[in-house]
This record gives sequence, C-alpha cells and structure tokens, in this order.
Amino acid sequence: MARPRYEKRMRVHLIDGTYELYRSFYGAPPATAPDGREVGAVRGMLASFAALLREPDVTHAAVAFDTVIESFRNDLWAGYKTGAGIDPPLWAQFPLAERAARALGLTVWSMVEFEADDALATAAARFAGDPRVVQVRLCTPDKDLAQMVRGDRIVQLDRRKQLVLDEAAVRAKFGVGPQSIPDLLALVGDEQDGIPGVPRWGAKSAATVLARYEHLAAIPRDAADWDVAVRGATALAQSLAEHRSEVALWHRLATLRTDVPLAESLDDLRWRGPAPDLAPLCRELGYERLLERVPPPRP
Repeated sequence: MARPRYEKRMRVHLIDGTYELYRSFYGAPPATAPDGREVGAVRGMLASFAALLREPDVTHAAVAFDTVIESFRNDLWAGYKTGAGIDPPLWAQFPLAERAARALGLTVWSMVEFEADDALATAAARFAGDPRVVQVRLCTPDKDLAQMVRGDRIVQLDRRKQLVLDEAAVRAKFGVGPQSIPDLLALVGDEQDGIPGVPRWGAKSAATVLARYEHLAAIPRDAADWDVAVRGATALAQSLAEHRSEVALWHRLATLRTDVPLAESLDDLRWRGPAPDLAPLCRELGYERLLERVPPPRP
C-alpha cells in the first residue's frame, strides 16, 4: 500500500517555546488582557506559532518549555542558571504560554527535571531515525542545540533570520563540528547558562585545538605534544591541566540529554488543528483576531 504523500516529504519542526516566549516578550509590544493581565509575550508567541503552521511543509510539530528554569544540572553545579532575575511580567506568562500552545493544538513538553533543550534533543535523535522523516528542524538559534545537528538530516532553523544551519554551517560558524560543541562550551564557558569555562581559553584557541582533537579527553596534556599551532599553547595546556575536574563537569552540563521520557510518537506530532478551547482563550487574551491567522488542518 502506498504511503500518504505527506509521509514522503515529512519535516518535523521542534520548537524551543521558552526562547519564543522570551523573544516575544522583548521583541513585541506589551499588551493587556481584558482582565488587566500583561499578555503581550503570549500573544506574540501565538502569532509566531500560527505563522509557522501556515507554512506548507509544517505538518508535524512540538514545542518544549522550561516549566521551571532549574533542572538536574542545578544539583550538579550551584552556579548553573536559575530563574532569578527573570522579569516578573515575563515569568507570570510562563504557565499561560504552555496553555496557549496546547490550545493551538501543538504537542507540548513541559520540562521540570530536564530542560526544554533536552526534550528537543531527545525528540531530534528519536524522530530523525524514522524513515518517513526527511528532516528534523530544531527551531531555535541556541548554540547548545548545534550539538544535535547531523548533516542535513537534523538542522537548526533560526526563524527570525530565516537561516538554516546544517552540519557544514555549524562548522563554519563555530570552527568545530556538532560533536565538539559541548567540549567548546566547556572550554570557553557559557555565560547564559552559568558555565565559567577554563581560564585563558577563548573561542579561537578552543576551536583550533578541538578542530584537531575533537574532544577534551583527546587533547594531550603537554603542549609539546600538540601538532597544531596555537598562540600561548604552553599556558593553555597548563590551565587545562589545572582545571581537568572542573572542565569535565562543564562538559557534562553542556551535553544535552537524549533520554528524556517523551510519550509521544511521530504520529502524535501531526498537527490536526486547534483545540476547542482556543477561541475562549483568545477572548480571554483580547486577541480574537488570531483565529483568522490559524490555518485549517491539512488532509
């Protein structure tokens, strides 16, 4: 029996909901619901999701949220990112954002123990192996997700810039392949996630060394054994040797998990239209015009 036509060109779109909510909060104008609540970020996020669903190749999609900012990584490192400092009007919209995405009919993964990035990484690894899938698109510019890119089978999609990063583009941007991204972040640090990095190591030196050795464990301890030219190699090797235990932890923090227990199958990600509560929610938000932007489900 021939498969349905959509299965032959199926692309899976995996959306970083937390990023989308932040982007809307800082990029869209504020808006007040009839009851006085600030809902501008949620309204902007819904408009963004509706625009994505109108694109002709979007048939299967899911969105992951950080229901809380803290995760298992905070148990490993006290300095890892927390919810401290989030603007209260943004933080207040987190629960509403998940509710809104569900009302739009999207599969939603609400992360507590893990992070949204872990859910996206797990789904990418799982669904890229399905023969019906020609491409998995990670809809986020977050550099952490670059580690999941595989050829042009798993790619990153920066929707704001309309930019697709395949494996060649990741190498061009970071100087290393996707498999070395956790090593790169461990060396240079990640201020957004609270990863300090190793003193003296910068993006250029780290990329040069990892382009040759690929992983931290393969870098010789003695700079005299390096067969790649790096400025200040002796000092870099000494700093790395002095911080071996810390950098192993940074690497663990930067490595995304692909074992998040997601219950949904690929078929569950097929978008079948909005849920019945979308119209009441839009009235609650004072955003009835969104309903005109939501496309009908595809056959």
